[in-house]
Amino acid sequence: MEEPNKLQHLGKPTVYYSDYAPQVLETFANKHPENDYWVHFDCPEFTSLCPITGQPDFATIYIDYIPDLRMVESKSLKLYLFSFRNHGAFHEDCVNIIMKDLIRLMEPKYIEVKGVFTPRGGISIHPYSNYGRPGTKFESLAENRLFNYRPENNIYK
Repeated sequence: MEEPNKLQHLGKPTVYYSDYAPQVLETFANKHPENDYWVHFDCPEFTSLCPITGQPDFATIYIDYIPDLRMVESKSLKLYLFSFRNHGAFHEDCVNIIMKDLIRLMEPKYIEVKGVFTPRGGISIHPYSNYGRPGTKFESLAENRLFNYRPENNIYK
């Protein structure tokens, strides 16, 4: 059964937002909500601004989630991530904002967001944040992945 096309961005001229715009995010129905499966996004052109200096910060943002009933539409995700371009936020804040906005949007079973920011002043920052739906096996998955995450190698034990 097809869902009516309520997507506002896909297949239409692109409008870019000049500052943080969570309202641009859109979802569509997951056609396989009975399956637990991963969706992975690599977003290698993420840019935000340092909230103190105003200088640009560059990163690859990795988003992984296990959907429930709704999934994020990729063009809207691209526009959303682009909206950080003129937004002042620390690296750790960006990763947590992205994760929380996607949780509000989709109510996934599980989600994790990782930022691999390019070095500045000889230091690179790789913040990682995750969430598993409380009271489910996904809550323990989130705890396990968080406590076994090794940021120095970007791997899990």
